[in-house]
Amino acid sequence: MPTAIAVTSADLVLPPTDQQTPTAALLQAPEDQTMDLAISDMHVLLEQHGYVVAVYSAGLPAAHERRLHSVRSVLESDRIALLKVDLPPLGIAVLVRQLRQLSICDFSPGVVASAARLLPHYIHAGALLNSVTKLDRVPVSLKTHAKSWVPGSQFAVVAGPNPQLVKVGPAVEPPSGPEFGTHLLIAKGQSQSDWVHETLAPAWKVQAIQEATLPSDSSRWWGTGKLVEFAAYLPDISVLYQLVASVRRENCHWCGMELIGDRCGFCSSPLPPPENRMHPGSVMNQGAAVQPRS
Repeated sequence: MPTAIAVTSADLVLPPTDQQTPTAALLQAPEDQTMDLAISDMHVLLEQHGYVVAVYSAGLPAAHERRLHSVRSVLESDRIALLKVDLPPLGIAVLVRQLRQLSICDFSPGVVASAARLLPHYIHAGALLNSVTKLDRVPVSLKTHAKSWVPGSQFAVVAGPNPQLVKVGPAVEPPSGPEFGTHLLIAKGQSQSDWVHETLAPAWKVQAIQEATLPSDSSRWWGTGKLVEFAAYLPDISVLYQLVASVRRENCHWCGMELIGDRCGFCSSPLPPPENRMHPGSVMNQGAAVQPRS
């Protein structure tokens, strides 16, 4: 069975790209499920899949995050990876779908888990906002805050992989985008602007555009409900596979799980310094240097 991918919100589970892509399990919030049921559900996942990779937002409520760690502690399982991701909600949904795609490939659970730190470097996640007065996820200058009060203002914000903020205007270039072929996923909030379709998509030379339902946490993450969230991503599983497979694999010195990058996805133990390893070299640097073809 493939490694189970789990999420903390049902709207982070995008439709599959093909009939082979599995769905993701839902790890419910404490107010929606008792501790006993949460433990039971996780136990069933482990029995069915062997390993669970749970992806959740860095902005997840503290009580929900504590629940995840409590369930893992009660089960005393080293087969549960809890991965906190600092991406906007739609970007997390894209990442989760990519991990779902990779879970049925010939990668070990440790490689799938640590791929969650590699793939965000290739997801350009952002939003078109009517206001940045409550935006605290991307640096905003006082001058930009002041402009946000002008009626009709719009701001194109990219949270990752490199934070950018641009006040939208006729003579203003859109934020810089990916230098490789991508698809663009768009989710509209209360804003009905077509700027992302008509201006950003051509500037980024995306190969296709799809629409999705706006995740429930997007308004809180971006500080406004008047937004259009977007994420450009690598859609081809063969490219994702090549990207992950090209990174040198190591074994975690603490739990023994296979990993790519500089930290184990399951126990969070960092990779020892090169002089303490049999194979020198920075794994994450090698992975980040891979440029997928357009």
